Amino acid sequence: MSKPNLNRRNILKAAAAGAVAAPLAMASTSAFATTNLRMQTYWGREASDVFAAFGGDVRTASNGTLRVRHFTGSSLVPDAEMFQAVSNGTIDMCQGYAGYWPGQLDIAGIESGLPGAWTSYDEAQYVFRHKGLLELIREAYAENNVHYMGPIFGGPFDLLTKEPVNSLEDLKNMRIRATPAVARILQAFDIPTVFLPGSELYVGLSTGTIDGVIYAGTNEYVGMKLYEVAKHYTSLGMVYPGYCDQILVNMDVWNAMSEEEQKVMELAYEKHASHMNTWMVSGSIDAGGSGKFEMNKLNAEDSARLRRAAEVIWEDEAAKSERNRKAIDILKETALATGRA
Repeated sequence: MSKPNLNRRNILKAAAAGAVAAPLAMASTSAFATTNLRMQTYWGREASDVFAAFGGDVRTASNGTLRVRHFTGSSLVPDAEMFQAVSNGTIDMCQGYAGYWPGQLDIAGIESGLPGAWTSYDEAQYVFRHKGLLELIREAYAENNVHYMGPIFGGPFDLLTKEPVNSLEDLKNMRIRATPAVARILQAFDIPTVFLPGSELYVGLSTGTIDGVIYAGTNEYVGMKLYEVAKHYTSLGMVYPGYCDQILVNMDVWNAMSEEEQKVMELAYEKHASHMNTWMVSGSIDAGGSGKFEMNKLNAEDSARLRRAAEVIWEDEAAKSERNRKAIDILKETALATGRA
């Protein structure tokens, strides 16, 4: 994954300068003890610059009273255990992906980005921030001693394989790494699946443990050097943005912060979410034209079959709780309003 373009990063910093300046002015007038926060992500070193910028914003805007130390994927705890680690205070915060813990939180599958849930960045923001999905998710995490700061929308979420793929039929002879929600869809077409954390994908592909992955877009695949062991990239057409990260903070740690420090964190999160989405999307465009991949697109008929198969998952998710039913109703209302249902 290429490093974020310096000019793009400066533009984002300038755009958020007003937001950061306000908490800086507030924090500089207060005398707080320094709070050191350990933050793990599932990302590797390919995203270090982005997380360093986030930590720098928190430190500067709080006048040094808050310091975030970033740890790469599985450095402190396995990626799939980050939610519980934040809940019990083993780590202070994380940037995770709820697709890693669907059995631990009722709304996790919906939060992470169900296939067909939205078709654009603006629509995803509308669902979260204006239709009430954010509040439902925040409520679920709060019940587990975790403060949910908000979503971080990714870019493409498509298929990378060692051999070319032209149809769903081609995948029946491959073993595909997928998160649980996506795996359920593929299994409906008799496509073998397995789950591996991001840190194990290169080895899995190079050793033949897996034949392909559905993990992210070309930007992330370049950063992880997966193109060295698999070069066939196939757009599936299921959902865009294809996945949704989040920042979680231990509730006791969050409540121990002053209102000024919480505002610093909120504003730094908002800038980071925008920065990361821009980095992932623009990086995927650049990487897609780099010559490192054989680019392909699943035929329209098979893409439609995947989306129809996802409708069963929507209903299964809704049946898990009343909260989930409300969340699925939000997605259905939005699909109807945008002419997709």
